[in-house]
Amino acid sequence: MDPVGARLDPESLDRLHQLGIGLAAVTGVIHLMLGLGAPTTPLGAASILAGIGYAVAIGLVLVGYRRRLVAAIGIGYVGSQVVLWYVINRPSSLAAVSPAAMVDKPVQLLLIAVCVAIVRRSGSAGE
Repeated sequence: MDPVGARLDPESLDRLHQLGIGLAAVTGVIHLMLGLGAPTTPLGAASILAGIGYAVAIGLVLVGYRRRLVAAIGIGYVGSQVVLWYVINRPSSLAAVSPAAMVDKPVQLLLIAVCVAIVRRSGSAGE
């Protein structure tokens, strides 16, 4: 689909796409909220950019633009955020994990699983 003439294509979304959109929306909102809480810090700015990235990905999936590629990129995008979060925070126990991360990290891991499932089941023909 040509992104210039893109139209919403919700009829072509299956349950995996819908689940991925929901998970991406949750983690995107969390990142935006965290980023807007400290917008002038490097981590705050990075969180805002991450939230915008999730919104862009949701938009691409909604218009049906190369969904398989979006999912494939999403695996690395989300995975790198989980790894970076751990490297930066190095939580020693569950008590050291923030409430936002307690919600966000499981959501991100589920989103990675959904992206992997979409990539594995999809052919390379346009999805």
